[in-house]
Amino acid sequence: MATRTAEAEARAEAGRGARQAVPRSAHGRWDPPTDRTDPVEVLAAQDADRLPWLVPVRRARMAESAFAFFRGSAAVMAMDLAPTPTIGVPVQLCGDAHLANFGTFASAERRQVFDLNDFDETVPGPWEWDVRRLAASVVVAARDNGWSDAVGGRAARGAVRTYARAMSRFADLPALRIWYEQVSLADVRRALPSKADRKVFDKRMAKARGRDSVRALGKLAETVDGRLRIRSQPPLLVPLRDLTEHLDAEEMHARVAETFAGYVESLPPDRRYLLQRFSVVDAALKVVGVGSVGTRCWVVLLTGRDHGEPLFLQVKEATDSVLQAYVPTRPDPHAGRRVVEGRRLVQASPDVFLGWSDTSVGRHYYWRQFHDMKGSADVAAMDPDRLGAYVELCGRTLAHAHARSGDAVTIAGYLGSGRTFADALADFAVAYAEQNQADHDRFRRSVADG
Repeated sequence: MATRTAEAEARAEAGRGARQAVPRSAHGRWDPPTDRTDPVEVLAAQDADRLPWLVPVRRARMAESAFAFFRGSAAVMAMDLAPTPTIGVPVQLCGDAHLANFGTFASAERRQVFDLNDFDETVPGPWEWDVRRLAASVVVAARDNGWSDAVGGRAARGAVRTYARAMSRFADLPALRIWYEQVSLADVRRALPSKADRKVFDKRMAKARGRDSVRALGKLAETVDGRLRIRSQPPLLVPLRDLTEHLDAEEMHARVAETFAGYVESLPPDRRYLLQRFSVVDAALKVVGVGSVGTRCWVVLLTGRDHGEPLFLQVKEATDSVLQAYVPTRPDPHAGRRVVEGRRLVQASPDVFLGWSDTSVGRHYYWRQFHDMKGSADVAAMDPDRLGAYVELCGRTLAHAHARSGDAVTIAGYLGSGRTFADALADFAVAYAEQNQADHDRFRRSVADG
């Protein structure tokens, strides 16, 4: 443990002093305003700029369960988070820190690590917003599994207490120690409650290690007349050659070439050199996730010029963060760069091919590797003990993200060592899960009514 400077001690005292203006117990309330905007209207407004033939897919996915709705309705919760109490200490927010946005992936050294893995909504903002979204997602997921709010609230409380304990630890570490720290698979494995869980985990991680471009080639591509191309599996995977009903294929090929050139320019010189050894072979529109459905998301297949090895890159359209309207910072003029720079600041091991680009029609994109050893937890298959262990891991990981980008000393000073903040957030999570259920019910009725 490093000795704190006098300046750091003053910030810790300022954090403790913030409890007077914003009592930690005040975070437990959720009182929707009487003039709360209809959540269906919020979501419908997002659909206006999405590909119209994919909007029904998005709606169907969100209608499947309350947790799926929660995943796709970050814009609704952003609206609801705006008036909640904060102490005015900013971090680089994940912006969508629910349980399904944590997972494993490959580091630059080709090791599997665990971290946040979705940053479409990242902006600088109050650290409390990410913690609230995580806690609420725990209770929503527990409800989807058929458990009581007592079980879900207990798990949410554990996640927040682990966040607070981890933040206290980071407050006592030097900046370089915080920056270099990672959550390894060994850390994840040690957190599992039983030998049987560790055995299942080892199998899942071995499967994740096989998720690379070579495996994706077998699933997503085919050879026709001696030429490699991406398969057609509409509506979830549609090559450019098959988009003529909705878009001009020649124009889309030109846009892919244009945005690829811009992407390469956004990379460091060594990555530019590496990509010179590959050629673009094909591209396809690919539906991913829940909240992103309907945005312009692609996979691009490249092959090595010398040996023909495959490299799949994922290209996701980037728009303004749903949180942008509620934070004081001006929007980044390039939404793709916002996502990339936010990810680099928060993730301990960002993708080596992470970059951004745009097109002449004003759309912004960010690029990364596709399925690079990605693995995720099967929350729906967890019992309460497994969920409790997993959400604590997520709480620790979120604290690390915030400590990398924000003031761990002040936040830890505010949180303290007791249960007050965690108890309050558990109460909020249960109340907001009920709100999410009401919103989901209204959404399903609206979809049924057309």
